[in-house]
Formats: sequence, C-alpha cells, structure tokens
Amino acid sequence: MSFAALRTRFCEMVGCEYPIVQTGMGWVSGVRLTSATSAAGGFGILAAATMTFEQLESAIREVKQRTDRPFGVNMRGDQPDVGRFADLVIRERVRLTSFASPPTKDLVRKLKDAGVLTMPTIGAPRHAQKMAEWGVDAVIAQGHEGGGHTGPIATSLLLPSVTKAVSIPVIGAGGFHDGRGLVAALAYGAAGIAMGTRFLLTRESRVPDDVKATYLKTNLMGTVVTTAIDGAPQRVIRTDLIDRLERANPLFRLPRALANAWRFRNLTGTSIVNLVREGLAMRESQELTWAQLAMAANAPMLTKATMVDGNLEAGILPTGQVVGTIESLPTVAELIGGLMAEAEATLRRLAA
Repeated sequence: MSFAALRTRFCEMVGCEYPIVQTGMGWVSGVRLTSATSAAGGFGILAAATMTFEQLESAIREVKQRTDRPFGVNMRGDQPDVGRFADLVIRERVRLTSFASPPTKDLVRKLKDAGVLTMPTIGAPRHAQKMAEWGVDAVIAQGHEGGGHTGPIATSLLLPSVTKAVSIPVIGAGGFHDGRGLVAALAYGAAGIAMGTRFLLTRESRVPDDVKATYLKTNLMGTVVTTAIDGAPQRVIRTDLIDRLERANPLFRLPRALANAWRFRNLTGTSIVNLVREGLAMRESQELTWAQLAMAANAPMLTKATMVDGNLEAGILPTGQVVGTIESLPTVAELIGGLMAEAEATLRRLAA
C-alpha cells in the first residue's frame, strides 16, 4: 500500500521519488554519498562550499556517471567565487542549488532564468518570506536542533510557522531521523525533510570510522551550541577544545585564539594566505571580534581535519542534537528504505 501524502510537491518539483533531502555538509557530502542518496530515491546534494572549482566540476560529472537521478549542489551565498560556481551549475544542468547562507536576489534570478531551482536554508519565518519574495523555489527551515550553524527556534515551532508564512515548498530540518518524523513534518505542512547527521552516519559517508564511532557514543546531552568558533551559533559535539574556547576569559581570548589558529594552521596545512583570505571574507559578512576572526579563518580546515582526515584533536564535530538517538550505520539505501517503510506504517496506524 502506498500513500499519496508521501509523494509531495517537492518530489514533483525536483524529480525525486521520496521527500528526503541529504543536506550539503561541507567535507562530508561528496560524490559517493550524494549519488547513493539520489539513486535510492532521495535527493542528494554535493557540498561545493568546501570544494575548488575544479573539484566541483569533477564531482558533478562523477555523480552523473553513478546515477541518472537528479541531484543538487550546495554553496555559500557569500563565498567569493559563487558567481563562477553558479555558471558551472547552469552549464552542467544541475537540478537545484541549495544555500547555507542566503544568496543575493540577483543570483536567485540568474539561476532561475537558467532553469536551476534554488533552496536556501532559513531559521525564521521572516527570512523565508524574504527569500520567497526574491523568487526562490523552496526553503529548508532548520530548527534549533539542527547541526552546524543553526537558529534559536525549535523545529516543532519553526516548521508550522514557516509553512504558514510562505506558499512555496518547505523542507523541515533539525531532529529528523526516521519515518515518524517525516509524517510529523508533513502534518506541519512541510513537503519533506532534510537530514545531515543521519546521512553522515551511513556507510557511504566519507567520515572516518573512528570519527563515526565518536558520534555514535554521543548522547542527547552531548552537544552544545557555541559562538566561540566563528562568531555564529553553531551546534557541535562537546569536546575539550570547545570547552576551552567557551571558558576563555575575554581578555585572553584573542591571544589564545591566535595561538590556536597558528597551531591548527600547522595541524591542517593551511597556508597563511588562505587563512587570512578566509578570515577577512568572514569579517566582511559578519560582525566578528578579532578573536572570533582568528578562529573563523581556520574553522573550515579545522572541520576538515576532524571530519575527513580523522584528527579528533582538531575538535570540531558539527552535529545535530539527533546524534543522541542514532545507534547504527546503515547503507543509504537501507536508511531511506527503512524510513519510508516506517512512514507508511505510521500512516496506517493513524488511519486505523
């Protein structure tokens, strides 16, 4: 028995079978994870914000070789080369571009005129309204439970508020991991769910096994939202590094941050030029203290050192609060198949 409710407007819009989005997690959402998600009927998204132009060009072509299903590309609206990346997405006829930070109105128009759908992540109803006015095709509404940079409003309050505020498809994010959650999101008026941490903890995820083991050991109280990394609220697993940053006396925060940035520069191999360039770009788009700037400049490579290279000493493990409920490492196909089966079972139970 199949349910029409599980074939949503988002599915029709992007051409996927199920209303399940794998988010574009920097350093994590590569070719294997993205193609596996789309091949299994969900909607996979490549994380371009942490790729060079050449890496993205190669990744798009490799995903196309692995599956003929539609997929997306995630970018940062404020990254310096976003226009060039957009040109590549248009040329390669990628179905959708998602944005971790809001795109400009001109960029939305450029992509829309070329037939590329746009879907930014938002954390408040007014942000969704603004993006809808600019012509985006859908939004991801991420609640406070979500991993990485996140907002202050709980998913259970944000999602119904956003679906009421805009008429475009809304994808719920923050705390979702199973079929019951999908049904709940649809009940709130959403057109699907987006998951990051749940897809991170699959076999196709490029995160090293020992790092995945750290995630699996984390309980529901094991995460924290901190501004000490780059100035913006970010949910991560609580580590010794995060605790030290949180406890730092403001008078000593700048020299300590500079020392950490220098130590982590050596740890990650980031050049001084790239370190400064990244930091200055962030300072232009955010109101950062110099201490936050010092950490923000190296934050992307710190995350890479942990999430890709497996160096847990680097200490930055972005995650959703949902990590405390996850106990297994299924394949992507097993995850999506099980989630949809549970969603159908839930709908049958409610209809009984």
